[in-house]
This record gives sequence, C-alpha cells and structure tokens, in this order.
Amino acid sequence: MSNAAPRSDLRNLAIIAHVDHGKTTLVDAMLRFAGSFRENQVIEERVMDSDDLEKERGITISSKSTSIEFEGARIQLVDTPGHADFGGEVERVLGMVDAVLLLVDAVEGVMPQTRFVLRKALERGLKPILVVNKIDRPEQRSEEIIDEVFDLLVELGADDEQLDFHTVFASAKAGLATRDMADEPADLRPLMEAILECTEAPMVDLEGPMQFQAVTFSYDAYVGRLVIGRVNRGVLKRGSNVVCVNKEGKKSSFRVTKLFGTRGIDRVEMEEARAGDIAILAGIDSIEIGDTICDPSFPEALPRIAIDPPTISVYLQVNTSPFAGREGKYVTSRQIGDRLRREGLTNISVAIAETDRQDSFQVSGRGELQIAVLVETMRREGFEFAVSRPEIIPREIDGKKSEPVEDVVIDAPEWAAGSVMEKLATRKGRMVNMNQESGRVSFSFIVPSRGLFGYRSEFLTDTRGEGVMCATLRGYEPWVGDMDQRPVGAIVSTDQGQTTPFAIVKIQERVALFVDPGVQVYEGQVVGENRRPGDMQVNICRAKKLDNMRASGKDDTPVITPARKMTIESALEWIEDDELLEVTPENLRLRKRSLSRSSRKRAV
Repeated sequence: MSNAAPRSDLRNLAIIAHVDHGKTTLVDAMLRFAGSFRENQVIEERVMDSDDLEKERGITISSKSTSIEFEGARIQLVDTPGHADFGGEVERVLGMVDAVLLLVDAVEGVMPQTRFVLRKALERGLKPILVVNKIDRPEQRSEEIIDEVFDLLVELGADDEQLDFHTVFASAKAGLATRDMADEPADLRPLMEAILECTEAPMVDLEGPMQFQAVTFSYDAYVGRLVIGRVNRGVLKRGSNVVCVNKEGKKSSFRVTKLFGTRGIDRVEMEEARAGDIAILAGIDSIEIGDTICDPSFPEALPRIAIDPPTISVYLQVNTSPFAGREGKYVTSRQIGDRLRREGLTNISVAIAETDRQDSFQVSGRGELQIAVLVETMRREGFEFAVSRPEIIPREIDGKKSEPVEDVVIDAPEWAAGSVMEKLATRKGRMVNMNQESGRVSFSFIVPSRGLFGYRSEFLTDTRGEGVMCATLRGYEPWVGDMDQRPVGAIVSTDQGQTTPFAIVKIQERVALFVDPGVQVYEGQVVGENRRPGDMQVNICRAKKLDNMRASGKDDTPVITPARKMTIESALEWIEDDELLEVTPENLRLRKRSLSRSSRKRAV
C-alpha cells in the first residue's frame, strides 16, 4: 500500500475474555458513557447478546460489532464469544481489528479461554490493552492478575511491544474505570482515553482500488442476507458495481444495493464506507465467508481466512422413532440437509459432510457446546431429527495417530479433591498443577477431549454443584488407547404407551428416571439410568390391575420422585454408541438405535 496513511478518526479493536468475565456488560457501560442511548430509551442488560439463546444462556455465541463516538474519533468495537467452542467466530473477526481489549476477572484471573483467544490475537500481531474487571469485589487481586497476564504473554511468545501493555482497572457493572488503583474512579473516561492512546490508527489506502472481505453473515427480515466485513482498501459506495472473487478464483458481478454501518447499537444506512470502516452489505446471496469484493477493474483477492479445524463430530439423521413426524415441521433428509448446508456457509468452524446413507449427515465442530447450540437452533426452527454420540476427530502427526487434548482448570471444594483426581485419572488425564487455599483446591489437568465426554454431569454431582470446570483445546497428542465406557446402564422401555405412577413407583428406588407419569413412550426408548452397568428392560406403562377387594393402605397415593430432565448437552454426554438423542421442537428423548429388544439381542 504505497499511499497508506493513518486514519486518526478511527480505532478498530476486539474485546476478548473468558466466559462470564463481564465482556458484554463492559460494552453496555461504554455505550452508555458515550451517550449512544436516548435518555428515555429502555435498554436490556447485555444489549449486544441479542439472540434468544444468548439471553437464556448468558453467553455470547456470535460476534457483533458496534461503534462508539468519543472526542472526535469513532471506536469500532467487536464483541466476541468467550467460549472456545465458538473460537471460529473469534479467529475470523480478529482480521478486522488493529488491537484487542483483553478483559480479565480481578478474582478468577487468567482462565483457559483467555489463553485460547489471546493466542490467536498475538499470532496476528495485535497489541493487547489489559482491563482488570470487577475491582469492586472485596476479594479482588488486581496486582497479581497483571503478573499472571504477563507470564501468559511470555508463555504464548509475545514480542516486546506486546509485553509492554497498558492496564486499566474497571468495574463494568458500575461503569467505572481508573488507570491507577490509588485513584478513585468516577466514570469510564480513563478506559476510553486509553483506547485512543494505545490503539494505533489503521493504516489505509483511500486512493487505491476498492477491496472488501466478507468476515461474517447476518440476516434482516426486510433486506435479506447481510454481509459484514472491513473495507481493506479504497472506498465502497452504495449503488456501485463490484466483483466477488470466491475461493476457486471465480468472479461474479453484482450491484451494492444497500450499505450500512453501526452507530451505537443501531444499524444506519450509508452512502459510502472508506478503508478501515467495518461495513455491512445487503443484496448479495452468492457469497461465502472469506470471499473478496473488489473493484471490477482490479479484481485482487485477499488471503482466505484460516481457522483451526473441527475436533469432534456427530451424525444427524432423519428421525425413525414411532413418534416421527408428530411434532416437527421439517422432518425429511432434504430439509435437514439444506439447513445444515446453509449453516456451513455462514459458520466456517462447522463442517458438513455427506455420508453413505442418504438420511444421515456428519456435522463436525469445535466442541459439544457448539454442536448443542446448532441442535437447539434447528429445534426451535421446527426441525425434527436424531443425533448420535459425539466422536473425536483423530489426526496423523509424524506418522502417529493423535487425538485432541484439552487444558482443564478446576476449582472444587477440598472434600471433593480426591474424587476429581480419581475420575480424571481413569479418563487418562494428567495433573500439571494443584493449589490449595481457603478450603478449596485449584487443579490444572491435561485431558484427552474424549475423556471429558460425560464427565461434566459427574463433576457437578461429585462436587454437589460447588465446583467450577473450564476447558479449552490445547492441541494434539499421541492416542492414549481405549477408555472405560459409561459406568452405568440404561433403563429401556419394553412397551409403547403412557407411563403410569403404578409402574414408576415400583422401579424408581433402583434407578434414576428421565420421564414423569403420563408421558407417551415407545419400545426401545431410554427412560432412565441404571445404578449399575448393563441395561435393564422395564415395562413402564404397566397399569394397576383392578379387583373388588380392598385392603388398608392399598389405595394410598404413591410418592413419585421427580424425573431428571436432560438438556441437549447432558444428553449428548450421556448416550453411548448404540443410542441416539431424538430431537423435536417439543421434546428430547433418548433411544436405542435398534428399537426392538429381539434385534438388540441378536446384535450382541
């Protein structure tokens, strides 16, 4: 870029953090401080988490951009997911920014996802600004956090410039920040000033031929598909004719019918977007993430967006249970396949592959949470299908079969430490660090990804809900061999019909049931968990026989233990290879692949 010059009126940065460290809350506070909301405007908490699933789960799933006006400059801020399963969102948006705002909890400190997203930022040469959040908590340890972040940067190979980071102490919830803990914070001005001082203005070529790269997609009910990215060079004008260059180098022409930018949380229509601006295009259907939109006279493609490959896969197939088609709107393999292919176009960290069977599709992703979010999204859209148990995707490295391993950080009560170490040891995990303080123990483990399947629910039980576990992908290590299967069996229904209190009260003392009385079940449906290895066949629809004799206490109301309700994540962790999760808009059911008891016996 021979004519490159800094745009002093612009700053582009992404905000990255571990889950629940207050990233989206800080964005809310910055928007309020900058006056992006009207005085009478009703604003929900975590306004950037606009999706229903994001609001319910309290996490950011997809990255979103906003802009904040401050002292004559426009700060374009990208809010990124904190969970490593959605790391593909982080990797692709980092190409749109020039620095990162690294948010770290003043109590918890550096966590696994912090390591993951920071590594990606450092690889791109981005300089971090450290924000130590939640300094209003009495147990805060801000000075120690700075040392932890410095050590992490050294470990990740940061250069001297990246190690010379600036620090801001903040309370996002209270909307306060300070550059020095000795000063009394009044508002977020110190943070905003630090962003202007420490983030370099983007170097851009405004005179060169236009170049824009598609980074992410969105959808609007009025204008259709939206393409979001950064203008890399030149000026993109509304109504101009442009050329799209795809990954094969093929070119297609179209006209930019709508051009938008962001002002606060609002999307505003623009006549032009200059180099350095994050812009939103409408009216383009045939485009994929990573494609370059260019000036027709100079069709030069930008390098494709590179992201880490998926680590686990599941199979989605047409629902074949006796209740198939009762609750779902979209049930055929064509409808399911079309929806998955659309997902593959908009989410490049998800890979969709055809299988030998026409009614089955392989879906690969970063982790169980990413797969679960896709399954829940499709379920809410009216799809009905069945999902297999997650499997890890091995690789061959230096001629050896290798598998993904994860860094696992656990904080648990002291009395649960023995159980945690024992369980993870049987799952081929190795402990690398252990600290004990104030009746709690902090562990660091390296565990094969497949060793964590089904462990989260066990962990919550072992720690009685008091433990916290975080995991993120570390890399690949040689295959560690076979692992023990699920230590308990399944309770399988032998009949189709309605569950009865009479049948449930007879078996609930020996099992943990997944269904309540009065629920329709079918033969081969998994209705509970056995307390010991091996499956148990039960007739959970058995009714009480009526006779003309009475006895004292015979007609007492039975006491029914509430059923354990399975979520998509817990169900995917629980099922074995011979089982499926049946997903409909109204219900989640566990079932055997082969529903007939006699066919299962023959297969053994």
